[in-house]
Amino acid sequence: MTAVTDQDHTEHHDPTDHPQGAVAAQDRDDRPGNSDPREGGSGNGLTGEAASTGSSGGPAAEDERPGDLGAPCEEPANDAHARVADSDTSGRPDGGSRAGSSTGWDDGLIARRVNDTAAPRPAARDIRAPVAPAVTPLTYDPPLHSRLDAMRELVGLSRTRLDSRTLSEAGRVLDEATARRRLSGQHTVVAIAGATGSGKSQLFNALAGVPISETGVRRPTTAAPIACSWSDGAAGLIERLGIPPRLRRRPLQATDPDSPLRGLVLVDLPDHDSAAVQHREAVDRVLALVDAVIWVVDPEKYADALLHERYLRPMAAHAEVMFVVLNQIDRLPGEAAEQVLDDLRRLLDEDGIALGEYGEPGTTVLALSALTGDGVGELREALGQFVAERQAPTRRIAADVDVAAARLWPVYATRQRTGLSEEAREEFSARLADAVGATAAGEAAERAWLRNANRACGTPWLRLWRWYQDRREVPTGRLPLRAPADEEATARQQVEHAVRTVAERASAGLPAPWAQAVREAAVRGSQGLPEALDELAARAGVLPGRPPRPGWWPMAVLAQASMTLLQFAGGLWLLGQIIGFMSPNLGVPVLLMVIGIVGGPLIEWSCRMAARGPARRYGQEAERRLREAAAGCGRARVLDPVAAELLRYREVREQYGRVIGAGARG
Repeated sequence: MTAVTDQDHTEHHDPTDHPQGAVAAQDRDDRPGNSDPREGGSGNGLTGEAASTGSSGGPAAEDERPGDLGAPCEEPANDAHARVADSDTSGRPDGGSRAGSSTGWDDGLIARRVNDTAAPRPAARDIRAPVAPAVTPLTYDPPLHSRLDAMRELVGLSRTRLDSRTLSEAGRVLDEATARRRLSGQHTVVAIAGATGSGKSQLFNALAGVPISETGVRRPTTAAPIACSWSDGAAGLIERLGIPPRLRRRPLQATDPDSPLRGLVLVDLPDHDSAAVQHREAVDRVLALVDAVIWVVDPEKYADALLHERYLRPMAAHAEVMFVVLNQIDRLPGEAAEQVLDDLRRLLDEDGIALGEYGEPGTTVLALSALTGDGVGELREALGQFVAERQAPTRRIAADVDVAAARLWPVYATRQRTGLSEEAREEFSARLADAVGATAAGEAAERAWLRNANRACGTPWLRLWRWYQDRREVPTGRLPLRAPADEEATARQQVEHAVRTVAERASAGLPAPWAQAVREAAVRGSQGLPEALDELAARAGVLPGRPPRPGWWPMAVLAQASMTLLQFAGGLWLLGQIIGFMSPNLGVPVLLMVIGIVGGPLIEWSCRMAARGPARRYGQEAERRLREAAAGCGRARVLDPVAAELLRYREVREQYGRVIGAGARG
């Protein structure tokens, strides 16, 4: 008994839908000498088309209606076909098929046509309403689930900083991981890939136990992917690969619940080096979706540069979900097969592919002959153990995450500590303070305080003279509302230089996209910064009102007034003696005048010395206020946006560290 393959559907009528046709079919079946159409005299079995042609002597007469997939390998109607066939054969007196086979697996379509008019089949179900098999979704382990969540967060944080092309691979991996998780976790999809003439279709048929995929000398032979499932519930996985129902098959062991390959979905791909572009595109599309790959090479093309550079080397991270099979060893004499196999291992090692030897995880490398069957059993055993572990989908997604993370390494990773140091912040604030003239403003405020002290504590004659000078000169000690044009240009250049310097320091060591984002944030913040600093200088450069007076100023003013009174008293007394109004006594009035004349400047000098400390503190306070105002303006406009970009980069570094399975550094 062999498995049944499916062919292209043709439009026809089902004889079961017309009573006359059913009777005619039954009559033909009951005539003497009319054998079962499945008994075509071939040990390999007939295709659906051949069977229908043999039974009617005319064109194929397969049933084709919505919901009926037509071949026993297709989901879910295929199971209904198989159940109908099994129930039909089990209802016969001999308990087998019409051909005398001991198994109940046959072509559901043929069984339905032949047996629709037979005895009632209480055990058969309506094939038009098949019961869909229960599908257990795939479950990712916690580490992989955490990495996928981190990659999703990473992509979300990076969309405004990186172009879509850079994030496309990570987005594709996330989409495929989500799609695969919704599908069966009890099945493993394995693709057989190879070059023209490597014998991959032969190996596909050898594993299935029946000729399913067409083989021959014509190139290319396989034009489209063909799927073969060893158990139910794989319809969603096959549909995800874009394989139509007419190209879905069942192997010989499909009805064996103890089959070592139960849960396997094997896909035969077109040649990856085919001259037809659509064949190569189909190979690339399916390879991105399957759980594992069996690469079939032959002694002539095992070192083909196209295979190694386009496929094997880029898939080095997928070593645990790859098999590399050296086919056609029957063509190699003596020990040549071992020599070629050793050279193949060497090439794989140069490609960076870990080999699964001595119990280590990695790629399984085998030598076999699909034509003679030598070594096929070893591959079937290794494949059965691989499928039984049910780890291939998780390993494939984990490897995809590794590849996507490796491609993102240049835009996230850095080998030095990054960020904006406190020293750089202080230097930026100092440059802005120099640009607005904070030091000069403090000195001007100090001079203003001293000048006010001199006015309050100076002698009347000196104060009168200074009042006269103030009337003639422009007041000093206050910053003008607008600086001259040359000073304004100089201040603007200083601000721009300060912004460039802090941007370069903040972006030092960052990957190019994030360094560019930091510089752009600094440039955006610097727009309008010189004008804002000018306004701050006008408002905060000089403290409002007159400088405060210390408590000893009234005493100094009273002492200065006393010295003036002594001068006047001594002068009047001396004048009275001169005109004879008072008795002559030069000593006392002269002494009073000397005390007044000498004491006034002495008091003024003492007050000036005492005023230096408060004046310096007053100037420093004015400078501090202006520096703080300039630093606040620079921080709000430049440093905070730059810090926000650095914080975003730090967040994506943390997420990237989770993606690659390590803590972010730097």
